[in-house]
This record gives sequence, C-alpha cells and structure tokens, in this order.
Amino acid sequence: MDAPIRAWDAIMKHLSLGTALAAALLALPLSAPASAQDIRPAGNSAPVEQQLADQTPLPSDTAWPGGTISLDIDATDTVRGIYRVTETIPVTGGMRELHLLFPEWLPGNHAARGPINLVSGFQFTSGGKTLEWTRNPLDVYEIIVSVPQGAKNVVANFVHTSPVDGSEGRITMTPEMLNLQWEKMSFYPAGHYTRRIAIKPTVKFPAGWTAFTALDGQRRSGDTVTWQTVDYETLVDSPIFAGKYAKQWQLDPAVKLDAIADKPKYLELAPENLAHFEKLIDEADALFSARHFDHYDILLAMTDTMGGIGLEHHRSAENQYEPTALTDWDAMDWDHNVVSHELVHSWNGKFRRPSDLWTPDYRTPMQDTLLWVYEGQTQFWGWVLAARSGLQKKQTFLDAFATYAANYAEGQPGRAYRSVEDTTHDPIINSRAPLPYSSLSRSEDYYVEGALVWLEADQIIREGTNGAKGLDDFAKAFFGVRDGDWGELPYDFDEVVSTLNGVYPYDWATFLTTRLYGVNQPAPLRGLNMAGYKLVWKEEPNSYDKGRMGGYNYTSLTYSLGVNLTDNGTVSSTLWDGPAFDAGLVDGSQILAVNGTAYSKEAIMDAITAAKGTKDPIELMVKRGDAYRTVKIDYHGGLRYPYLEKTGEGEQGLDRLLAPRTGG
Repeated sequence: MDAPIRAWDAIMKHLSLGTALAAALLALPLSAPASAQDIRPAGNSAPVEQQLADQTPLPSDTAWPGGTISLDIDATDTVRGIYRVTETIPVTGGMRELHLLFPEWLPGNHAARGPINLVSGFQFTSGGKTLEWTRNPLDVYEIIVSVPQGAKNVVANFVHTSPVDGSEGRITMTPEMLNLQWEKMSFYPAGHYTRRIAIKPTVKFPAGWTAFTALDGQRRSGDTVTWQTVDYETLVDSPIFAGKYAKQWQLDPAVKLDAIADKPKYLELAPENLAHFEKLIDEADALFSARHFDHYDILLAMTDTMGGIGLEHHRSAENQYEPTALTDWDAMDWDHNVVSHELVHSWNGKFRRPSDLWTPDYRTPMQDTLLWVYEGQTQFWGWVLAARSGLQKKQTFLDAFATYAANYAEGQPGRAYRSVEDTTHDPIINSRAPLPYSSLSRSEDYYVEGALVWLEADQIIREGTNGAKGLDDFAKAFFGVRDGDWGELPYDFDEVVSTLNGVYPYDWATFLTTRLYGVNQPAPLRGLNMAGYKLVWKEEPNSYDKGRMGGYNYTSLTYSLGVNLTDNGTVSSTLWDGPAFDAGLVDGSQILAVNGTAYSKEAIMDAITAAKGTKDPIELMVKRGDAYRTVKIDYHGGLRYPYLEKTGEGEQGLDRLLAPRTGG
C-alpha cells in the first residue's frame, strides 16, 4: 500500500493544500468499492487479465554493433507516387532475431504520427533466402525478423506509397517535385540511441531533377545521389526537396534558399525581395547572437499540388508557399511567415528543447507540456523577425495579431474550461484533425495564445527596465548560448523562469502559471495594450484575413453570423453559441439562398450589412443532406473584422519591438 500513499502525498504537496486538509485526505481508508464481480449473477464467466508486457523499453546509448546500414531509395516513379526502398542492415554473429522499429514519435509533429500504414510489400532476405517476420502486437511499429545462423546482414525491401489524393494524407510526390522524409521510408534497429546508428543514404531521382538537403558529402552519378555516412538522428533531421524546376540563392556564406516549383515561372524572385530573405538571416543573428548550425538550407516548395508543410530541422526546414508567393510578392504577403517561423526553430525547438520532448529514439513517447515555449515563443519570434526583415509588412503583423486577439476576445468560449497548457496535448489527442466545434474544444492554442503571452512578457520587461531590455535579452540568454553547438540542450520550467529573472526580476513563475495553466483567464490582450495598441472592429477584412480568405477560398463571418463559409456557401466552421449556432447551422450545411436570392459571397455580406440596426432577421434557405429548411437569424450587428489601433501618439512599444535591429 506504500505506492498509493506516496502518490497521494505528492498530489497534496503539489496542490499546496493546507496541512489539516492534506492530513484528512491521507487518513481516508484506501479500501476499494465493491467490484463488478460482486454484483454479477453467480456462475457468469469472469476472466482475469494478466499484466501486459507493454512498457516502452529505453534504448542504450551504445552504437549498433552490426556496423553501417545502407539505405537505397528509388524515387523515380512520380506517376504512381511510389518510393522503392532497399535497406541493408548488418547483423552480428549469434543474433537470432532482428528487432526493427519504424519511427513513431516524430520530432516537430509532437505526436506518434509515423505513417507505417504507407509502408507495404515487406520482404526480408539474407543470403538470397526469404526470412520470416512478424509484427509486435503490443507495438505495431516493431517488426521482428528471424535471422538465420551465420547471417551477415538482413536486406529489407519494401515500398513507401505517397498519397496520390489529398484525402489519403499529405501528397509528397508529384510529376514535378518530391519531399523525401527519411523517417517515412526506413527502419532502425531497436535498443540503441538513434544518434549511435550509422547509415549510408542513396537516392535515385527522376532524370535531370535537382535535389536539395542539408546532408553533407553529396556525390552524384547520373541521377543517383549519395551522401556521406551519417547517424540516423541526423539523417531523419535532413529531409530532401527535389524537383524538375529548381533554383538556389546564397543568402550568406552558410545559408541557402533552395526552391522548387510546379512551374519555372514561380521561381522568379526580384532582387529587392531576395534582400528580405538575406535580412532575415541578419536579424536572426542579431537576435540570438549565436548559430546552432554549421550551414543551413531553407527548403521551399512553390506548389499547390504537393501537400503543404512547415517543419523544423536543425540545419534546414521544410516550407511551402502558394505558387505565386514569390512572383506576386505584395499580394501574397500574408503567406510568407512560415520561413521565419521554421528558421527560429533551429534555436528554439531543435537546440533548446523541453526535457520531456527530447527522446533518445522515435519509440520513446514525447511529452508536450512546454510547447508554449517551443512553439509559442517561436510563433512570437517568427512574426517579429518577419516584420524586422521586411519578409512581411509590419501591417501584416498588426492584422495577424488583431485576428489572434479577436479569437480569444470573442471567438473561443472553450477558454472558460480549458487552459493553454492543456492544449499542448492536442497533437496527441486530436492529431490535427478537423473538429465539429473547435471554438469550444480549443485546439493547439499554445502557438497563438502563447505568442500573445510572450508579447506581454516582453512589455513587462520593457516597462520594468524603462526600455533598456526586452524579450530579445531573454532570447540571447536562453537560446544564444554555446555558439556553433548543434546538439540538443534540454530545459525545464524552472530554467525558463530563472532566465527571465536574470533579465528582469519579477514573479515570472506566477505570471506564466496564471496565464498558461489557469482557466477562464481574461482575453490575452494586456501585452498589446501595454504596447500601445487596442483591438477595434471594422466592416472590411484586414489584410491578413483578406489574404487568407482569398488564398484558401472561404468567407469569414466569425464575428457576425458566427460561421466560416466555402465558396459555394457550405458551412466549414461554426462558432459555439454564435448566432448561426443558435439557429441550428452546423458544419456541412449549405446555404442555397439569402433573403430569397441565390447564395453568393456578396449576397450574404450585403444581407448582414442591410440587417444592421433593423429588426428584420436574415433569412436563409439551407440544405443539410436531403433536407431543406428556412433558417432565420436574428443578428443586427453588421460585418465585423478585427484591427489593431494605436492608443497614443508617436512610436509605441509594439513599434519599437518590430523595428529592425540591423542596418540596410
């Protein structure tokens, strides 16, 4: 009975309950209630479960004794979207079983999302003879292969099938380009840290294609490319973008911009806009005062055919822009942020990583509780660096943060019961799938609400130091240590707090705990207000909302009717307790007519405007499945879109935060 008592004691201390109450709780009898068997009719069968052997075994920080694994991938079948893989794993004498793991817990995904369902056609051989294999029923990511006596290696042949339709998953291969992610098409031997497993990669590409990656030692023979032997962790951290149409720009001696595109015309980048990418690197250096890479590749796909992505790596990042984002620079300003966000991750997330998110392999479960630092502060710095470098206009920053602020001020009733910290579990809980009422359930708010909390922290420091310091100083002290080190340096909550206190003494533990771990908190607008701006409403969409609506073909009426609509009037999201929700509109319903006129974006926006200040409801003809009905919405507030507006004259705190730190 010791274990339950120790657990209760730990809980009482953690919750800081009074001594008397804690003692009373600890004194409660630990007897169990009557079991179900006690109340079942006599004679019914009642099996008893045995303890499952499903505890995740920790790997050893030792090298794979077999030697270097060879990984050969044929990526030429772009018509069918197939990667054909041959992996040769050396084994040692006396080994009777080879336990191979498919990467499950993927860095940057914050969840167990390894797509083993896309790997098929397994065949294992040794010395030309087919070997038997089975799958571990308690860990379906583990394949157990029988090894014959005297075998020197096991050869695994299989295929990884890229989805060929978006409904099947993210498309990674098209006739014009591919995104090869090593962890999606390889196994590694169990029992060892992945950084201790040596692997030699080779890929055959379609004829004439250019391949970009952060891997070193590239050698090309025809269309087959090899790289130097590398540890498996670094391999997984070094994906490939390759394409028929490709272009590379040198941003500084150690940083490159590597772009592929659906068509060559999408690779035209004006010199004045290339300068913003160059300045982004300068601004990142000024912010962190250190680098955690020896060289870095910004991998960028200009596409609407290959699946979208924004994924961080130590010496590179996978990024996707809409096809015209380089050529139609100003109009696509809203789409430029992912590059700065993923660049920041080289410092925050890859080098500095929460202790519970660092794992020695891709089988050990990740714990996401500090994602409000990992992603929240990256969201903050990604936007700040985009504005400082001109990669995005300052107005785009203001409009994006107005949209963020509005969501928490009026668009998310789920904040009443669920904390920001609890949303850090969402990558595991929900796997980023659509939700019927995301405004109630919340989603991964550690990104955006986290960024607003860090904005408030910045303003607290600036106010307390009379402008002498800000969150920039925290970034240098926390992320800018050990220049040139591109290993991993884990941290915990206490180190975050102590570093903040080193910049400016304040009760940071209470501040962070209240803002991020508390529920039903006020909307996180204080940082904006301290920085000299306030949230206001206008009848026209701001530039960020307008760009996103045009890019993704939807109409946002969140703060008027309480819905978002596709081009044909189908409801794609519904605000919990909003006017449309109260009228019974749900996702999937299609608006066919507005006040007796066929649905169009203009028709519904005109109807909302016309109803402002009147008593007449907005009348909609709605189809849901095979049923048609008339819905009347009693809303009279007009169109409402969020903006940030200065509260004082001259330069304000937010203006100073966004000002460039480098010349030119």
